[in-house]
Amino acid sequence: MGALLSEESTGTTTTAKAPVDAVSADAVSVDAARRLATALLRRLPELAEATTRHIREELSVYQASAPTGQDDLYLSVRDNIEFTLRRLAREEDVSLAAPRSTGRLRAEQGVPLASVQSAFRIGYRTFWGSMVAEAARTGIATDAELVAMAGDVWRFNDESTTAVVNAYNERAAALMVQRDQQRSALVDVVLRGGMGNPGSVLEAADLLTLPYDGTFVVVVAQVPGLARQALPDIEPALRDQDMGSAWRLTPDAQIGVVSMRGDDGAMGRLVETLRVLTVHRAGVSPRYTRLDQTPQALHLAQVALAGAAPHDETVSLFDDAPLPMLVVSAPSTASRIGHQVLGELMDLPEAQREQLLTTMSTYFRVDGSAEKAAKLLFCHANTVRYRLRRIEQLSGRSFERRLDSAELYIALQALLHLPGVVRDPLE
Repeated sequence: MGALLSEESTGTTTTAKAPVDAVSADAVSVDAARRLATALLRRLPELAEATTRHIREELSVYQASAPTGQDDLYLSVRDNIEFTLRRLAREEDVSLAAPRSTGRLRAEQGVPLASVQSAFRIGYRTFWGSMVAEAARTGIATDAELVAMAGDVWRFNDESTTAVVNAYNERAAALMVQRDQQRSALVDVVLRGGMGNPGSVLEAADLLTLPYDGTFVVVVAQVPGLARQALPDIEPALRDQDMGSAWRLTPDAQIGVVSMRGDDGAMGRLVETLRVLTVHRAGVSPRYTRLDQTPQALHLAQVALAGAAPHDETVSLFDDAPLPMLVVSAPSTASRIGHQVLGELMDLPEAQREQLLTTMSTYFRVDGSAEKAAKLLFCHANTVRYRLRRIEQLSGRSFERRLDSAELYIALQALLHLPGVVRDPLE
């Protein structure tokens, strides 16, 4: 019985000691980590120097000619090593300020994020080597204790890397918005002609890397929705065509100043690029030679966009259709003229009016050939002739007389481009 009690007592004692030993082991490991961290903190400048040197040796972006200076990189490395050591020592309230600051700074300097991440990997690799060497030299920590610390060290590495990446991306996004806003403001200066200060156009051109003298056009593209891009990726696409450009997005249009060569094929290449990329439609101004002439070109590009008939190409050039452009540039006058020229035709029931107007439009499009118009309208040539005579009777004008024919064409353009001509603008 005594032996049994003794065994039970021994067993109870053994069972009770197990967690105490585990807690003691954890406490010893934590204590060793603190001692090792404290020793390495005393050597912080030396560790930072060595780590800085390794990063510069392995990553060219951090070398002497890079955007990061010698002192800049050293201070960043020192702060991040200190962060890790204080975390290792279990200090309370150790924030992620150091890696976050590094991420923001590198984004501002334009250092690629991949290089920043590589620098952190090199830093932690060097840091771990320093821990192992310090433990072996001083005996502060055993191999087993180092193994216990390894998980914490690489967890700190993950925390630091995540913090630096998040801070980098946040700052890079903010910088991109700032650059877009600044560039948009500079484009606005050019579009407004310097707002009374010609020198500001020259300054804006320099900042936009556009020449002041050259061959330019303005493009105005209709956006697919509120403040959505009408010409996605237009700048790099034009750059591939050896054309510089600067763009501004407004709620209803994407507006660009395009600098191109003066050769005959440049306009064709521009139009083709616009046709490939445009979401809806775009208007292109005539060419001009100085950036201070941009406001006038902007107006003509807007007229070209407004003057495109529904059946026209997605890209409308002001120079390709001067008469429709003239109609749109003076809408109230064109509307009045159109109503007067078409006369009683506009009072017909809608179906009859549309039939006659479609016939007239087709007739003009095929250069006054009743036979060609009939093929497009799927009717007999005599039917086309009958409808044309009906238009002549209602308007009091003849297609045979050049002046009358010109007036009818202008009235038709007013109807196509200014739907309000259906009503008398003075009523």
